[in-house]
Order: sequence, then C-alpha cells, then structure tokens
Amino acid sequence: MIEFEGVWAAYRARDVLVDINLRIDPGERVAIIGPNGAGKSSLLRAMNGTLRPRVGTVRLGGDALARLDRQAIARRLSVVPQAPALPFAARVEEVVGLGRLPHEDPFRGQRAADRAAVSAAIERVGIGALAGRDVRELSLGERQLVLIAMALAQAAPVTVLDEPTVHLDLRHQVETMALLVDLNERDGTTVVAVLHDLGLAGHFFPRLILIDKGAVVADGPPDDVLADERIQLVYGVDPAFVRRSVPLAAV
Repeated sequence: MIEFEGVWAAYRARDVLVDINLRIDPGERVAIIGPNGAGKSSLLRAMNGTLRPRVGTVRLGGDALARLDRQAIARRLSVVPQAPALPFAARVEEVVGLGRLPHEDPFRGQRAADRAAVSAAIERVGIGALAGRDVRELSLGERQLVLIAMALAQAAPVTVLDEPTVHLDLRHQVETMALLVDLNERDGTTVVAVLHDLGLAGHFFPRLILIDKGAVVADGPPDDVLADERIQLVYGVDPAFVRRSVPLAAV
C-alpha cells in the first residue's frame, strides 16, 4: 500500500529523511515513534505527497506518488493533522463534510450518500453534541476529534494521523486509539499514526517504526522496538521510567 525506496528528503539544505526503505501493507496498523525533530512528521508528509523526495520514490497503492494528482491521492489516503486554527467560520458538520470533496460531483455538490457519510462519521467519533457549533469556538481536543471525523468521512483506504491524541485528555486518548483499532480491524483501513506516547503506541499498535535523525533505526513489534537499550540510546532516558508510564497510558 505504501512503499519508500531509498528516499531522501530535505527542507532547503537540511536532510530530514535519510535513505528510508520501508513497506506498509494493506490493512496494517503502524505507529511511528521517535524523539522531537527525528523526522516523524516529515515521513507522513512524504507519504501524502506534500514533501517531495530529492532522491528515491514513494509509492501509494503501487503508483509513484509524484505521478498522482491531489484528488487521486485524496481518494486513497486521508490525513489528520494536528488541530489547526481555522481562519474562517465553519460549523462542525461543514468541516467534516470537507472529507467528501474527493468524491463529490464538481457540478452537483454533496449527494445523499455524502451527507450520510458525514453523519455516520460524526456519530462514530462521538461528536454529535458538537453539531452546529463554530469549530473556532471548540477546544483543541474537540477540534482534533472533528478532524478525525473528517478523515472517516473521506473513506480512504489509508489514514495517516499526526499526533492524533496530543490535545486529548486520557479518556479521549484511549477512546481515539480504540476507534483507530476498530477502523483498522473492522473496516480494513490501513492506519499510520505518529505518536509520542510510547505506552499508547506499544499497547494499540502491533508494529512500531522508530525514527531518529531522519532514519529508521528499528521496525517491528513493540517488545523488540522498545527494548531497554534502544530507549536509552535514542531517547536518552532511563527505560524504567518508560516502563512505569506504559500501564497508565494503556488503561
């Protein structure tokens, strides 16, 4: 579903991805972890085509990403960014409805099926009580849930999320992770999420990709990737501290 072949990417003269080679198959659930500035968000941008490699190839569904237009990408992959500040007034259902743009008839707008998809996404994320409200008036956590609903409405076979729990309280963190598991296991959606919380990553994701200094330094099941010596080397902290934090995050 997603393939990186010898990918190097840079912002101006600074490399942020270094010789990335990886494959994420259809139906996988993968967390990308690593310290601040490691290149996690850059990897997601390379996946969705907003960061073009200077060397190498990214493929989505077997096709080179560089050859796909934005609408074709949007039909295959939805993106949940960290909650932004919206510069214009928009009701919750209008923002969620943006997820249907890749499927809408350009001349007729939303159809009954599009409106049904928006309603179903709002219900599934559990934000029905927010309907009708201006998204600018919502908390960052509520805004994050609206963006997740927008991605669900998009109904793409791949969903990538950049820190989807960063603005959420503990209960909503766990509920969001459970939603991603359900989306993956029941709907077959390929889910790729950048996470800082190693407890959430290790508990809810069967495959972790650890990034450091722009390179993949480990890729596999949580017990292997989160080995004590690797946590010490990459994060520079006592692994016992991380182990103590896991049960709380995974409740």
